[in-house]
Amino acid sequence: MKIISYNVNGIRAAIAKNFAGWVQKENPDIICLQETKAQPEQIDTALFSELGYESYLHSAEKKGYSGVAILTKITPDNVVIGMGVSRYDIEGRVIRADFGDLTVVSVYVPSGTTGGIRQDYKMDFLSSFAAFIANLRKQRPNVVVCGDYNICHKPIDINHPERQVGVSGFLPEERQWITDFIAAGMIDSFRVFDQRPEKYSWWSYRAGARANNAGWRIDYLFTSDSLHNRLKNGTILSDVVHSDHCPVLLELE
Repeated sequence: MKIISYNVNGIRAAIAKNFAGWVQKENPDIICLQETKAQPEQIDTALFSELGYESYLHSAEKKGYSGVAILTKITPDNVVIGMGVSRYDIEGRVIRADFGDLTVVSVYVPSGTTGGIRQDYKMDFLSSFAAFIANLRKQRPNVVVCGDYNICHKPIDINHPERQVGVSGFLPEERQWITDFIAAGMIDSFRVFDQRPEKYSWWSYRAGARANNAGWRIDYLFTSDSLHNRLKNGTILSDVVHSDHCPVLLELE
């Protein structure tokens, strides 16, 4: 099973850059999208249907903002929209699909870059999301949690970490959240296969950041540790350009 997570930074803009053609060529079984920035009626699901994908969408109430989706060639047994917490669910940040003994979650963690209230909201969301996943794993032990976490875990995951002190996305409490998430029984699947530095999934549009690889690794495919023996491959598809992010990929046996 090939699973891809991709913050498309606007699904309509990505489609205009031949996103569908890339999907057809890459041919994943499941694609978890973040930051779709569209209402359901604005997303051309027929385009994906022609490629063999069913589309499950969770849009924000605010138009042109946030939003997550799961595109899948495998019909899910069950789909759940949101976490059941209205202050987060109105922003379209979590969607879940069950496939046999496997559950796949697409999450778009809030950015705290404006500081203050939104940083507090981000930390509150992270606390609620960790509890949501812990509770989910009691019923569904085999979980893949795909998404844009807006956090670099370690200095290896960010360019010039010495310059990022006090920056949202690399704050000690955010990094500790990922450490705790892993300690609770989750695996950063990419690092199982690749320990090299300068492997990033997001680059600012400013100052030639992507050309200079001045990036951040903030997109992850976390799996529950029960799936460790089924991990086959994990990589970052850094040459794929429809967004300021690139896709990240996991293959499971």
